[in-house]
Amino acid sequence: MARLPRLTLPGYPHHVIQRGNNRQPIFADADDFDAFLAQLTEQALKHGVAVHAYALMENHFHLLATPDSADGLPKMMQSVGRTYAQYFNRRHGRTGTLWEGRYRSTVLEAEAYLLPCMVFLDLNPVRSGLVVQASDYRWSSASHWLGLRHDRVLSPHACYWALGNTPFAREAAYLALLESGLAASQQKSLVDSALNGWALGSATFLEEIQAKTVRRVTRSQPGRPRKAQTDH
Repeated sequence: MARLPRLTLPGYPHHVIQRGNNRQPIFADADDFDAFLAQLTEQALKHGVAVHAYALMENHFHLLATPDSADGLPKMMQSVGRTYAQYFNRRHGRTGTLWEGRYRSTVLEAEAYLLPCMVFLDLNPVRSGLVVQASDYRWSSASHWLGLRHDRVLSPHACYWALGNTPFAREAAYLALLESGLAASQQKSLVDSALNGWALGSATFLEEIQAKTVRRVTRSQPGRPRKAQTDH
């Protein structure tokens, strides 16, 4: 069965996951993390993509980003992926593919899932046992949104601004979200939707998204359920 094309729509947040080939490391040290972030910063600006959160792990990474054009996100990911793979292979004396196929992504309903997705990304290093607190991990967006450092690659989404009227209020509210964490069901929904390419949101949101694309946006289409068939 042919793969569905990626669901990419301008003006909507997208959760992106990219893994290393065979789950192999894609970052070996701080220089690699820095090189990737430098490329991401440059290409996000070039292609009109607002990055709201990220988590760079040893063998994969997550992004939460909103493109302002239909091809902004694919072009950004293509440029970052190609340039970083060339850098990594050259620096570490390796050849061959770095990535496990194409990146996975999907569209999220901002009001329901943007902040949970931010929390999910920023807690990734905590869940992996790398740090005790999200703010202790250098290669995620947590410390930026908690006011502990400034990260040029990041752009606030309206949902983050709505957390408070001052920077201190927003930072405190976001810290509370991190401390509360996410239910296992929320985590599963965020991962499964991105890996499978199905939009994540309410029935109304799914209908709105479906009206903008000919590509199926859910495994089962939104709308009235089919009538059950009866035996005759």
